[in-house]
Amino acid sequence: MGLISPPPHHDIYSIEDLSQLIFDLKNSNTDARISVKLVSEAGVGTVAAGVAKAGAQVILISSFDGGTGAAPRNSIYNAGLPWELGVAEAHQTLIMNGLRDKVILETDGKLMTGRDVAVACMLGAEEFGFATAPLVTLGCVMMRVCNLDTCPVGIATQNPQLRKRFKGKPEYVINFMRFVAQELREYMAKLGVATVDELVGRTDLLKKKEGIVGSRARKVDLTNILGNPYVGEKLAGYRKKQVYDFELEKTVDERVLMKKLKSALSTGQKRSIAIDVSNVDRTLGTIFGAAITRAFPEGLKEDTFTVSCTGSGGQSFGAFIPGGLTLELIGDSNDYFGKGLSGGKLIVYPPTGVQFKAEENIIIGNVALYGATSGKAFINGVAGERFCVRNSGATAVVEGVGDHGCEYMTGGRVVILGPTGKNFAAGMSGGIAYVLDEGRDLYKRLNKSLVSFEEVTDKYDVQELKSMIWEHVAYTNSEKGKKILDHFGEYLPKFKKIMPHDYRRMMNTIIQMEEKGLSSEQAQIEAFYANIHQ
Repeated sequence: MGLISPPPHHDIYSIEDLSQLIFDLKNSNTDARISVKLVSEAGVGTVAAGVAKAGAQVILISSFDGGTGAAPRNSIYNAGLPWELGVAEAHQTLIMNGLRDKVILETDGKLMTGRDVAVACMLGAEEFGFATAPLVTLGCVMMRVCNLDTCPVGIATQNPQLRKRFKGKPEYVINFMRFVAQELREYMAKLGVATVDELVGRTDLLKKKEGIVGSRARKVDLTNILGNPYVGEKLAGYRKKQVYDFELEKTVDERVLMKKLKSALSTGQKRSIAIDVSNVDRTLGTIFGAAITRAFPEGLKEDTFTVSCTGSGGQSFGAFIPGGLTLELIGDSNDYFGKGLSGGKLIVYPPTGVQFKAEENIIIGNVALYGATSGKAFINGVAGERFCVRNSGATAVVEGVGDHGCEYMTGGRVVILGPTGKNFAAGMSGGIAYVLDEGRDLYKRLNKSLVSFEEVTDKYDVQELKSMIWEHVAYTNSEKGKKILDHFGEYLPKFKKIMPHDYRRMMNTIIQMEEKGLSSEQAQIEAFYANIHQ
């Protein structure tokens, strides 16, 4: 299916959102360096300062050049600025705000030679990324068809026949990088600099080229880049990095889960515990989930570990949790509920005895199940905006969603037992959504550019829908779910099946190919080419 590259990040709308994402990632792997990639543009220094305060350990300034051949043409030619501008601004702004010693500054985007590395280093970069040039050494001919699965040299393709053409060897990349390093050492020797650390931020070793031909080029003012006031002793402190303290020892996972479930974790023994939570308990379950994955990379049986929580869940409740871990929440939850769900199970419902109707009230915040890849979620209440954005494999049942539901969804199954907001299924290229359209007005809120909708009539679809609702009722005791099951024949005609055009066409073609005797893998490849050329 055709996808957008790079995809939009609909979980980030502010520096606070980015700060939460950094915290989530640190919880998912406590030993990892968290790197944030920023596009070189005017004002990137201010953003870099915010990123440093949010706890990122590496800030990557990426230029307008280089990049994937799958990117849209307007992104390739009209987005971003040269890395020189972004690196200089970020470096100086970080020093100005006393943050340069908290982060490593990296840059990339068509770095080709040792000279490029030397200049980047003198402007403030400490690490350097290479992609285009090493790809060329491996045989890339820059056809820019990375998204079409037709790469003639077998690099950007899943087609086994094309992959046979790949002639690249690790030695080619090693040789290239050695030449880059050798050229860098030659420039450093000419400048009288012994180590890369000594070269960082030395803009005093750069000067404007003289005798430039062309009136416009001569007018370029490089004062703010070359006139960097932060050189010499003022820069010396940057090397002693002050690593950001995320205070992970204060999380519920470290204080409670890792201690109470430690013995069971070592053996995979089935265990259940109950805890109280509040909305300051962010990213609950993620550190413990990572420990499960490390201990049992092959996975665990469903519900091996069950954590029953009472109260208000904080942001990113259950983010990235793997199979075998079930989080049950009796209360409500904030934004990013189930972000990146990776096989685990999430259940949320209101406490018993509440006076309001669950199906009419919001119980979880925005961007729930963002980027989920597998697992299940059962939500007895209404979700906020951008529900299941970029879901690629999880199944979820919810009783209503806000605007932009199932946006950019590429897989999985979603059942919505209530109303949706506007722009539903925008950019949806895979998976299926079953929506209860009691008001017969879903078509007004549906983004029909990539999807079609129809009544649920296929026997398999009916069985799948009923099974998911039944499971939802079993876990959450949903009154709305019970009512639907008790009068299923009456409610079934009110459900709409939302399915992307491309996905439907692909599935039909795959079935046709398999009927001709092709294997499942070969049928998918042939179906892809059949549809890409339509």
